[in-house]
Amino acid sequence: MSSRPGHGPSASGQQAERNDDETDRAVAAYLLRQPDFLVRHPEVLAKLYVPHGAGGAVSLIEHQVAVLREQLAHERGRLHHLMARAHEYEQLSTRLHELTVALITVPDLERACAALEAARREQFNAEAVAIKLFPVDPSQRADDPLVQSFVEFVDRDRCLCGPLAPKQAEPLFGDDAAAIQSAALVPVCATDQTGVLAIGSRDPKRFTPDMGTELLDRLGAIVGAKLTDLSHRHG
Repeated sequence: MSSRPGHGPSASGQQAERNDDETDRAVAAYLLRQPDFLVRHPEVLAKLYVPHGAGGAVSLIEHQVAVLREQLAHERGRLHHLMARAHEYEQLSTRLHELTVALITVPDLERACAALEAARREQFNAEAVAIKLFPVDPSQRADDPLVQSFVEFVDRDRCLCGPLAPKQAEPLFGDDAAAIQSAALVPVCATDQTGVLAIGSRDPKRFTPDMGTELLDRLGAIVGAKLTDLSHRHG
């Protein structure tokens, strides 16, 4: 006698249950062969739901909580780092504004350099500052040994940070060169001159190749604009 519709599971339903059972057994067998699977894939563990009181599952729940706490600690650390960088950026932006105001009022290159020297001590936490200028016309600077020391830097449009080679440090910082462990080389471009503004530090981590240079690039543009202004005043 055939079963009537609506009474008992259908053949397709029974097949689906058998497939689910086989899948469950396959997953369970795989996890038993790979006991560190959830350690290697914490993103899976973080999404598992295991109710309390499910036999020996308490340790799994505790491990899940530990993973989530570790993820939370990582995100908090990342947020703290971003906030610290934002605070540092805000401080540098304020210092750059103060230096810009100071440079606007100076009437000559000597006092412009004095303003940069004061900024070095009071605002940029560095031990040395130097500005070296070259003629814009390449034919007028071909034999300049200082230019040759910076042949790869002259006419660059972005700041370069990190340790300096002795042949670069000595022309810039003179007797202080041996003590300078890191520096920021800021390109300066004016109407009649091009060159480099160098800020040096005894701290090897003060200026690093991977640091952001947006504000230093702005400083170079400000100094270049001031040099153009002075050239027009005294031209």
